[in-house]
Amino acid sequence: MLKPVDPGPQPERPIGELVHEIIEDGKAYARAEFGLVKAIATAKGKALILPAALFGTAFIMALAAVTALALGVVMALAKFIGPLAAGFVGMITFLAITGGLGWWGVQRLRRDL
Repeated sequence: MLKPVDPGPQPERPIGELVHEIIEDGKAYARAEFGLVKAIATAKGKALILPAALFGTAFIMALAAVTALALGVVMALAKFIGPLAAGFVGMITFLAITGGLGWWGVQRLRRDL
């Protein structure tokens, strides 16, 4: 079997050419990394679309449930203390619950951070 002929010592390339080649290789690597990160983010984003829509719908349904509860409380109280007073009592009650939950959330944030 024939051996390839040794071409001999390679001529040295200029420093500028080597630096240019290194820079181009670095740019190509950075583009490839950016493309990979972009592909991963796109895949994760697509995977989160349906759960986000489901959570959004659940939140809207929870708002409807709380509204129905508030309306029920006001209608029940209206028989005893009148519609205007029942509206104020219902508003104060739900504002107190909201304030308590907000205060609790702030306390948890301060404790955890």
